[in-house]
Amino acid sequence: MEQARARDAAASQPAASSPIPGQGCPRDRTHAESPRPDGPNPARPRIPEQARGARGEHTHSEPPAPLTEPPPTPAPHSEPLAPRTVQRHSVRGQILAALRTALVVGELVPGEVYSAPALGLRFGVSATPVREAMQQLAIEGAVEVVPNRGFRVAVRSPLELAELAEVRALIEVPVMLRLARTVPAAHWAALRPLADATSAAAATGDRATYAETDRAFHRAVLSLAGNQQLVTVADDLHRRSQWPLTSAPVTRRADLIADAAEHTALLEALIAQDLTTVQSLVREHFTGAGG
Repeated sequence: MEQARARDAAASQPAASSPIPGQGCPRDRTHAESPRPDGPNPARPRIPEQARGARGEHTHSEPPAPLTEPPPTPAPHSEPLAPRTVQRHSVRGQILAALRTALVVGELVPGEVYSAPALGLRFGVSATPVREAMQQLAIEGAVEVVPNRGFRVAVRSPLELAELAEVRALIEVPVMLRLARTVPAAHWAALRPLADATSAAAATGDRATYAETDRAFHRAVLSLAGNQQLVTVADDLHRRSQWPLTSAPVTRRADLIADAAEHTALLEALIAQDLTTVQSLVREHFTGAGG
């Protein structure tokens, strides 16, 4: 009897472990409201399986992998502009060399005015490279700009030639004397082919070729000093000294031959370390036919 009443009392009260809906703890409500990790969530769109896999593989230190491959890098231009630029400078250089030769041999007469279009027709090129080459000659002092007309070949006097020879002597004589004391004889003997080239050019009377070989010999001698700035400055002065005077005739072949012979004599003096002869030959050589 008593046992039956106890069972009825227990059945009339709610169990403690069964919470009443809406009155559970906040923690219980959170867990109850949170969806399963792989279940649908009405608050956000469903992410495809491929995208979720890519998203879950990256870390905070690196960006997530892109969903698609990046677009290919555009191919470089198939026709670079560099060759055209090099070709233009090459033409200008050729015209500059041709104009320098024309100056040396007297084809460009001092005091005369020459236009870029006319010279372009002569060399078979447009006026642009001729004008650029003439601008370089103007910087060097070989020509003067004449507005709306062209370029006038500079008129040079014997005084200017003497001044160039004096400056060259001030620069080159001390250097050659120092080299004569320090450079072994074998180094000087190696310059014989350059001296022979000046003799060969002089024998044919080709003043343009002689001017080039003459300057090449002097550059080789001064380069033994190991000072490139010295070589550049001396070569510029040497080129200026090769331009003919206003009324002077073209140098005769005999004068070129005598000038070339001084190269050989200078080498002999340098090999023998004859400083007195070196100094005398260098000073006299600057006032010769080719310098």
